[in-house]
Amino acid sequence: MRSEEWHLTEDVEAFLDRAGDFLRSRPALHNTPLTTIEKLRKPESGTEPTLLGRLETADGEVRAILYRPPTGRLGLTPVTPEQAEALAAQLAGLGITLTGITAEHTTADAFTAAWQRHTGATATLYQRWHLYRLGELAPPEPFPAGRGRRAGEQDLDQVIRMCAEFCENVGETPVPNTENWTGTRFADRNFTFWETPDGTLASVAAATTMVAGLVRVDPVYTPADLRGRGYAAAVTAEVSAAALAEGATDVVLYTDPANPTSNALYQRLGYVRLTDLHGYNFT
Repeated sequence: MRSEEWHLTEDVEAFLDRAGDFLRSRPALHNTPLTTIEKLRKPESGTEPTLLGRLETADGEVRAILYRPPTGRLGLTPVTPEQAEALAAQLAGLGITLTGITAEHTTADAFTAAWQRHTGATATLYQRWHLYRLGELAPPEPFPAGRGRRAGEQDLDQVIRMCAEFCENVGETPVPNTENWTGTRFADRNFTFWETPDGTLASVAAATTMVAGLVRVDPVYTPADLRGRGYAAAVTAEVSAAALAEGATDVVLYTDPANPTSNALYQRLGYVRLTDLHGYNFT
């Protein structure tokens, strides 16, 4: 009998009953599955099922989890190369299709190699990320002129516009618009602007709804003609401070390793790098 085994289900509540404590044990490292799976508990999350799985020992200890939404992209918490090999073999044997994986870099690399061996898929590394967790917040000194302002219903058009510009800048799809907004990953977030004294919305940042004391700051965006003036630092500090004031114990964000400016900015604010992630596409 195997000492550990993957158990697969589409029942969100049954999954959380067994794997919830594991997810909450490391909120920063598990931030994406925490927020993603929490959305599945809400009626508006849609009717298409997401495949969920937990790696569990014979005595009931959960060691890893996975989720595969209708897009086919696998999310996976850290596993060993041997565990990645066993998972790839099991999923391939069940005929489950995958369009890619996003995971901690050594896990993503190991699973991708195993998936290629078992399926003959071609894999392309399309993105790398740094994951940061807030240590002690160090607000910028001085702040740029202006103030942080929570976005309200009357600001929705501006929020959509700035999110669309963000997506166009980083090459993310789908690009939000007024028709598809409610189905985008941004729609359930809490947005804050940095507003200059003349009313210009100079920068915007969003925070996810708190889950297990965890808040993720995403996205942070400043229009190109307003960059280099401290607005992104100011709005990120504002959102981070608000999360702490509301009781968050873990505040995290992702960065592009190829952008030294943003990485330096977040480190100055007190964010500490936790780990790196890799994203692969499979064809």
